[in-house]
Amino acid sequence: MRYNWLLAFAATVAAIAPASAQSLKAGIEAWQKADYDAAVAIWRPLAEKGDADAAFNLGQAYRLGRGVPVNLGAAQTWFERAARKGHLDAQTTLGLLLFQNGNQAGGLRWLRMAAEQGEPRALLIYGTALFNGDGVSRDPVLGYAYVSRSAAQGLGAAKATLEEMDGVLPLEVRKKGLAIAMAKAKEAPPPAPAKPVPARKAPREPVESAKPLAETAKKAVQSPASPATGAWRIQLGAFSKRASAEDLYRKVSGNSALAGRKPFYVSAGPVTRLQVGPYISRAAAQAACNGLRPQACFPVAAQ
Repeated sequence: MRYNWLLAFAATVAAIAPASAQSLKAGIEAWQKADYDAAVAIWRPLAEKGDADAAFNLGQAYRLGRGVPVNLGAAQTWFERAARKGHLDAQTTLGLLLFQNGNQAGGLRWLRMAAEQGEPRALLIYGTALFNGDGVSRDPVLGYAYVSRSAAQGLGAAKATLEEMDGVLPLEVRKKGLAIAMAKAKEAPPPAPAKPVPARKAPREPVESAKPLAETAKKAVQSPASPATGAWRIQLGAFSKRASAEDLYRKVSGNSALAGRKPFYVSAGPVTRLQVGPYISRAAAQAACNGLRPQACFPVAAQ
């Protein structure tokens, strides 16, 4: 008898759950079954009515080209609608998307907002920008604090960047940064209470797919507007004649991956090595190499 009562109670709770939550769940289930057309059809009317989760999901669909053609303009529109309603993933993804596409100021504005709420990807990118003075006033102490908070949450790229910062920043600066990081962590708003319907969360696959954008955004850190710093370079080749190294640099110097950097012609016995830099970390140098493909390239520590 009690069992029947529990079943009835569960059915009642399901019946009174918000219709939008139930519909959002149906869209997530369709997405997980790779029925992207159905998922988009479910989310669109909800997003148009102002549902932030649905707007974020729809933005991911446009960004990934699932259920709709790839359209980064439409993706940005839906991300911004969700971001303006306080959707943390939307703020981060929008910031990264804008940063990647050259709107540094707009991207950093949203990334800062997400970073203040403790989002690890936003903490990494905004913290690195602060460290470099890239699009914001240079503040290595605060930059170290932000990256430290990101690394503390387990983000691998943040751990690697923090290790590089440890190698170039004085101990006193790092201590100040850690103190700020601890204070900000205590001031961070507590986690939002669990929602009555867990399925209102954004579908996992699109959220995870957004994470590589963090590494893409790191390629742009250290703009020509501020002097590049760091202990890493990229090596493009070794030549018997310096003139050959200079010729290669002239061919690749227009590549955006080398923006704000300068060539180094390093003599090593009978050869001249062409290196370009500096870069803040090995990861940043590797990202620059990736941007130069098919040109052979690898990161090296500055001598």
